[in-house]
Amino acid sequence: MAYDPVSRVRRFNRAVTSAVGALDTSFLGRGRPLGAARVLNSIGQGQSDVAVIRDYLGLDSGLMSRLLRSLEEEGLIETTPNPQDARRRVARLTEAGRSEFQAYEGLSNAQAEAFLARHSRPEELLRAMDIVASALKRNQILLEEKDARSEDARYCLGEYYAELARRFEKGFDVSLSRDPDAEDMIRPRGAFLVAMSDGLPIGCVGLKGSGGDVAEIKRLWVAPSARGLGLAKRLMTAAEDIARELSVKVLRLDTNSALPEATQLYRGTGWNEIARFNDDPYPDTFFEKRL
Repeated sequence: MAYDPVSRVRRFNRAVTSAVGALDTSFLGRGRPLGAARVLNSIGQGQSDVAVIRDYLGLDSGLMSRLLRSLEEEGLIETTPNPQDARRRVARLTEAGRSEFQAYEGLSNAQAEAFLARHSRPEELLRAMDIVASALKRNQILLEEKDARSEDARYCLGEYYAELARRFEKGFDVSLSRDPDAEDMIRPRGAFLVAMSDGLPIGCVGLKGSGGDVAEIKRLWVAPSARGLGLAKRLMTAAEDIARELSVKVLRLDTNSALPEATQLYRGTGWNEIARFNDDPYPDTFFEKRL
């Protein structure tokens, strides 16, 4: 059948391959194929360890060596032994390489803007792209500890608050909630985790502690595009592991019945429902878990 799922995926793959110029011998007209441009971009974005770049791009050692050699011959990069481990190599851009990186950045941004301009519903198109990117990058989503006041953390929290405002019958006002202090979500009291997908934040969770035996899980959120990938469970497990490292014996959390998927997650991962333990006006269901 012409419209079966496999045919639709293959149509999508062909469209993307053509649109991004994956088969062009001169990607974006700069005289080198996409593979070399991606390596140059990774170095320009701040990554220097050759092995890490190779793994991130999914390249085998032979192809990575050829791409590096071609960039070196152009005078765009220099590679040297890692001063901490002579068995590994690091790469850096030359002055010419930095100029070429900036040229690619400008062309890539213009290409993206032109692509979005083709569609009458660009936000809907972006949401679809986010879903695809999250699925394809599922195994590369990293959980990073960050300050709850950092830009990535504040983005996640802003999205979390906006979703609560949409889903709660009477809306959500963070000023009326028992919003945890950032200092309570920094070691040695607690921690704040952000899920990062290729540089973009797509989820978060906070561990709010006071230095005692009891701590709370706060602000669990996963971007709609990344739901269904097990990320919420990963975030919760990581927060529980940090709690154990901090000698926390009991974890508590609160939630609202307007978030049934959250309640289902907690009940399915060993949390027990308990009586109310705070005067926050928004939650109506309370849980506890002994570590």
